[in-house]
Amino acid sequence: MRKHLLIIGFVWPEPQSSAAGSRMMQLIETFLSQNYQITFATPCTKSDNAFNLESIGVAQKSIELNDSSFDVFVNKLNPYIVLFDRFMMEEQFGWRVAEHCPNAIRILDTEDLHCLRKGRQQAFKDGNAFDTKHLFNDTAKREIASIYRSDLSLIISEAEMKILKSQFKVDESLLVYLPFMLNEISKKSIGNISRFKDRQHFITIGNFLHEPNYNAVLYLKQTIWLLIRKQLPKAELHIYGAYASQKVNQLHNEKEGFLIKGFTEDVNVVMQQAKICLAPIRFGAGLKGKLVDAMQNGTPCIMTNMATEGMFGNLDPNGFIEDKPQEFANSAAQLYNDEALWKAKQKNGFSIINNRFRKVKHQQNFLNRIEETLNHLSEKRLQNFTGQMLLHHTQQSTKFMSKWIEEKNKK
Repeated sequence: MRKHLLIIGFVWPEPQSSAAGSRMMQLIETFLSQNYQITFATPCTKSDNAFNLESIGVAQKSIELNDSSFDVFVNKLNPYIVLFDRFMMEEQFGWRVAEHCPNAIRILDTEDLHCLRKGRQQAFKDGNAFDTKHLFNDTAKREIASIYRSDLSLIISEAEMKILKSQFKVDESLLVYLPFMLNEISKKSIGNISRFKDRQHFITIGNFLHEPNYNAVLYLKQTIWLLIRKQLPKAELHIYGAYASQKVNQLHNEKEGFLIKGFTEDVNVVMQQAKICLAPIRFGAGLKGKLVDAMQNGTPCIMTNMATEGMFGNLDPNGFIEDKPQEFANSAAQLYNDEALWKAKQKNGFSIINNRFRKVKHQQNFLNRIEETLNHLSEKRLQNFTGQMLLHHTQQSTKFMSKWIEEKNKK
């Protein structure tokens, strides 16, 4: 009998639009490799960019918030594992799963630490140094509670693992370090990647609904790109990303070589056309998908320290790390013109993908932790008293608030 996995998604996965979408597809692939029967359910409306999950044998289900129809659905499905996509879905549906499928393992995929990203964004907005008063925000109280209520939580960055253990005192037994799970880049693949002489211009990419991405593009427009153009007057910056709003498109300026290209069907094609990827991220959390896209396609990067968090470990970066605008621009110009240096940074990128994000290694570790949890589920839950306490109060408060909303909606 095949084991059944239920994924409760915050949104339908869009791997061409965001790193979060790619991450979800990597998780789905992992479970499919173990012959799981998978149902993906979400209350979100499907967009044109959503991946067709049925094409890979994954059932799709639309569900409603604050509606007991989910109870009937999950009770009938009786999943072996339930994976919550971000803490908001665990808040909404976790208590229902615990009530109707008490023996199912509950796994939270944090995507990145929302409380960390929100705290950094607020500190940036206020013009202050980020500290614990920014980190211990209201989102943190919800997100950390969700981690405790879950049997396992997937953490994409080593930096975030450290924050959870040191700042929030979360026991490591509840956490699984699970970064991007990527195929190894073979020598043959490297040989087929576009060469230095066949590339031109700069690129940046990212979903514009994600505030750190929009802020980075604005920073490029107002400060950094002008400094680069002084040194490379014929260079262009090609800016790609899904969901470009009017305020994004208004930044387009052909005279300045600042070109808003919008959504791309294939990031690999546009990334291999460019010589350098720019990632001046000033706040955020998690791992940056644009850096992964760049390394996979042999495109060196100029990036801020914030962009590199959790990415390189002890390995040399695939470019230069600069936080000051003039130094950022100087490094961009230097790398753009120096083929030998460019090739050395490109080689670093291939090494990072193959050594830090090898799919086989991280998949196996994840599957081992699931097996361990399955074999000792009662014991693990007994040891996690904080989680059981939070689940108890959630079932009392969230449950009855949800039922009140459901009744109100009937009127």
